[in-house]
Amino acid sequence: MSTPYTLTTRADRAQARRRRRRRQVAISGISTVVLLGGLTARILTASGWPVFRRTFLSAYWFGKSIGGIASAFWLDVRLFMVIELAVLLMALLIALIRTFEVPLLFPVRLLASVYVDVMRGVPTILLVYLIGFGIPTLNLKGLPTSLTLLGGIALAMCYSAYVSEVFRAGLMSVHPSQGAAALALGLTPGQALRHVIVPQATRRVLPPLLNDFIALQKDVALISILGPQEAFRVAQIFQDQAFNFTPLIAAGLCYLCVTIPLTRFVDRMQWRAIRDRGSALALGPR
Repeated sequence: MSTPYTLTTRADRAQARRRRRRRQVAISGISTVVLLGGLTARILTASGWPVFRRTFLSAYWFGKSIGGIASAFWLDVRLFMVIELAVLLMALLIALIRTFEVPLLFPVRLLASVYVDVMRGVPTILLVYLIGFGIPTLNLKGLPTSLTLLGGIALAMCYSAYVSEVFRAGLMSVHPSQGAAALALGLTPGQALRHVIVPQATRRVLPPLLNDFIALQKDVALISILGPQEAFRVAQIFQDQAFNFTPLIAAGLCYLCVTIPLTRFVDRMQWRAIRDRGSALALGPR
């Protein structure tokens, strides 16, 4: 016995997709309201909620500290932009040195490998201490003495090691035929590297690069241990004056104003790359 089939039009399929989408949105909304409502009710009914609200969510101390913290946050933004540029240049140079095996550059490649291993193995906060307080004690002419600059150098050294591995993975993912084709077209090795290999590698690793820079934006606060009055340090000063942790919450909101848009931008780039490659998750289309 043959199975009857129902012919559908494009409008029918579009309507079915809209119904499925509305059902998914409704389920998502209900589950979100139930989950967040339950968590909110649990927190608000906790016995320590009044103390927590006075200690961490004081409207008075938030309003009194947010202006100074936001002004100091401008130092974090400037440091982040300068350090990011330095990290990009240093990391790309290290990745190129470690990727291309030229016998003449073996000592340099060995030093680059040791540099990456050491910088990735030492905790970032310890490196900031060593550079920030160690360099001035050498008392050598020509070395910087600004604690802000030394803290930025420490962060640049640390993150250049991590980002160099991201760049190296991107360079190694480019098929050798790309370089061979560029040479066959008459490009020099340097031109092939600049115009063919590096652009392809950079596009492939752009999302993880941006993830590293989001982490860098937060770690700029580590410079506060050296003394510069950036956002976190100013928040600590207000906290010590008030014996209240609300200024720290205000500082956290300043960082979120930068990191959340960057995170959403990275997510969008990742999904765009997946769509361009025609890839899909193992659990099916979204």
